[in-house]
Amino acid sequence: MKIKNLTKLILIAVALGAGISTLVLSVLGNIEVNSAIILLSIGLTCLAFLKLQEM
Repeated sequence: MKIKNLTKLILIAVALGAGISTLVLSVLGNIEVNSAIILLSIGLTCLAFLKLQEM
């Protein structure tokens, strides 16, 4: 059970980090559209894995 909880925490942290970093870099004007899409895709994929794990 501890590994499952750790995996859940890591997936949430990566998704949150990707979203916040995309937001901050966008506000600062230091990110290209392709890079922003990649970061947001990584976050979305982590959330999808999290939902699959809960099934």
